[in-house]
Amino acid sequence: MVAAKPIMTLEEYLNYDDGSDHRYELVSGELVRMPPESPRNARIALFLLSQLLRIVSLERLSHKDLDIVVSGSRATTRLPDLMVLSEELAAELETATRGTILLDMPPPILVVEVVSPGKENEDRDYRYKRSEYAARGIQEYWIVDPMKKIVTLLTLVDGFYETQVLQGNDRLISGVLPELSLSVEEIFQV
Repeated sequence: MVAAKPIMTLEEYLNYDDGSDHRYELVSGELVRMPPESPRNARIALFLLSQLLRIVSLERLSHKDLDIVVSGSRATTRLPDLMVLSEELAAELETATRGTILLDMPPPILVVEVVSPGKENEDRDYRYKRSEYAARGIQEYWIVDPMKKIVTLLTLVDGFYETQVLQGNDRLISGVLPELSLSVEEIFQV
C-alpha cells in the first residue's frame, strides 16, 4: 500500500522550512523538490540574464530566487528560471519578508522557463505553466527549449497567449522589452 502525500495549503508552504537548501514548488498542494539544472540549461539562463541586465535594472530581475503563486484548484507556486518584474512589483518586494510573489501583488511582466529534458518537464512548461501564467496575467512568457532549439514566445492577448515559435536566425522581438536584440541562435550557442 502506498501512502498518499500530504496536501499543503499555501500558508503551510509559505511557513515551510525543512532546514535544507532544497528548492521546492507547490503543485496542487503537493510539495515538489526541484532538481538541480543541467549545466547547459544553467548556462542558457545565465546568458539570458546577462542580456537582460543590459536593458533592465538588477532590482527588476529574478534568477531562480523568487517563486510566484499561481491560481488553481489547490495551492500552486512556481519557481521560474528568470523573471522581469514591473517597477511596482519590485518596490513591493523590497519590504517583503519572503521572496514570494503573492496573488495580491502585480504579476511579473516576463517569465522565462528553460525546458529540462523529459516528457514531464515539457508538459509542465508547455501546458501547465502556460495556462497558469496566462491566468496570472503575465504579459509575456518565453519557453526556451534547448532540445528542440526553439523559443516559444507567448504574448498575452485578452487573457490568452498568442504563440510565436522562433528558431535559428529568427529575432526574439519582445513586446515588453523592445530594446532587446537577440537571435534564437545566439541563445543556443552558449
